[in-house]
Amino acid sequence: MQPFRLILFCLACASLGGCQDKAETAVSPQQVRAVRVTPADYQPEAAITGEVKARVQTDLSFRVSGRVVERRADIGTHVRAGDVLASLDDTEQRADVDVAEAALQSAQAMVRQKTLTFERYKTLLQSRAIAQAAYDQARQELVAAQSALESAEATLATAQDSLSYTELKADADGIITARTVEVGQVVSVAQSAFTLARNGPRDAVFDVYEAFFLEGRPLSTVDVALVTDPERKAKASIREVSPAINTKAGTIRVKVALPKGASWPLGTPVVGEFRSSPRGGLIIPSSAIASAMGAPAVWVVDTAARSVSLREVSVARYRTSDFIVTGGIAPQDLIVTEGGKFLKEGQAVAWEVK
Repeated sequence: MQPFRLILFCLACASLGGCQDKAETAVSPQQVRAVRVTPADYQPEAAITGEVKARVQTDLSFRVSGRVVERRADIGTHVRAGDVLASLDDTEQRADVDVAEAALQSAQAMVRQKTLTFERYKTLLQSRAIAQAAYDQARQELVAAQSALESAEATLATAQDSLSYTELKADADGIITARTVEVGQVVSVAQSAFTLARNGPRDAVFDVYEAFFLEGRPLSTVDVALVTDPERKAKASIREVSPAINTKAGTIRVKVALPKGASWPLGTPVVGEFRSSPRGGLIIPSSAIASAMGAPAVWVVDTAARSVSLREVSVARYRTSDFIVTGGIAPQDLIVTEGGKFLKEGQAVAWEVK
């Protein structure tokens, strides 16, 4: 009987001790560190990689079809306006010119003959040696011969133009940046043969991700620097923003006009720092971020009840050491930055403000 009573006494003591521990745990607040939310201005920005391109770039192509027999330019060749870049086999075009010249000579001879006849009939009509009908016929034949001469001249001019089109010439001073023809290749009309980057102003071209434009249109001024030398910067201005989105890459093409002093070679890789207009928000340390059913949230301290509650927030931008919040909390709210991993809704806390 004695051992049985001793066991019951020990169990009762253990039960009382457990209840006491639970009571102490229930009233013991969780120690956390917190900060006051303060408003601040921030400026959305993004560093985008691009390259230097000519402001005016044209595709050069033959205006007649044929087989390439000569190529004088390649990628990187500096050319001047009027330089011959490539030539086609012009046998057919030269034959057309010869035929047109022969037709022109025949038309000229016919005009001379009809002119003499008309002048003779004109004299005979004045002396009434011929009838009016014969004179009218001679005049009509002269007009027809003159029309045939004009047609022959036009045909010859067209044939000469076609002959000149067998030579592809540069339309401006610049650099060849692309080539798609080789000797022996048969090309068709308007098929691109060379791409010419004209001398003159240059742009830095960037493909900016679409999400950046959700912050609003970027400011017109862009800092452009060489990838290989970030310290070498130039102040540039946005010249053109594409109205269409590249659906495959989810980007928008932006062309930035480089100043005259930035005479960087074509194709040089550069980095552009794009910025949007400054705006207001609440800056919160990155250690304060929590999750509420997958949504960003923070633990807010209720100083009156000395407890915490989880509150969803609208994050405008994540940064290296903090993030910008634009909704869900208010200035001067006290949020938990350390010790929030094991908190529960309505849990009592004791806080230390940083």
